[in-house]
Amino acid sequence: MILIAMGVSGSGKTTVGEQLAARLGCGFADADSFHSDANKQKMHAGIALTDDDRWPWLRAIRADIEQRRAQGVDYVYACSALKASYREILRAGDKDVIFVYLQGTREVLERRLAGRKGHFFDPSLLQSQLDTLEPPGPHEAVVVDIDQDVAHLVDEIVEKAVRHGQGGEGG
Repeated sequence: MILIAMGVSGSGKTTVGEQLAARLGCGFADADSFHSDANKQKMHAGIALTDDDRWPWLRAIRADIEQRRAQGVDYVYACSALKASYREILRAGDKDVIFVYLQGTREVLERRLAGRKGHFFDPSLLQSQLDTLEPPGPHEAVVVDIDQDVAHLVDEIVEKAVRHGQGGEGG
């Protein structure tokens, strides 16, 4: 099973993804590590990425997913996956790829971004991400509210991901 913790910046993708991987005893990768230096520089400068910037990034993540699937290992990724078309590239028809949508209010997201130190994402880009976001429905992803303790959030994700992976509704 491949889990992708998705959402806008500040939703806790990395924190939740790392905790989820630890709980499941599997590997973890932050999709940010798949960005080119040029993409990172643009984001740091407060310049929103275009789809043309994102396609190679998404294909690199999908290639890594395919490697993990070929190895037969479970894995967790943290990836914004804001648009349905992005999620289609990442999933590529693979039913073992489960998205976990970390949903939060603008207020919660802004509070979290304000508390970040040393991250290359410029908090002013939150509006751009919210404008780009095409929220997944319950049949496309496990949907969880981020305004709770991380341990409880991970518990909820594990329970819902198992149900989702068995063909049940995710959210």
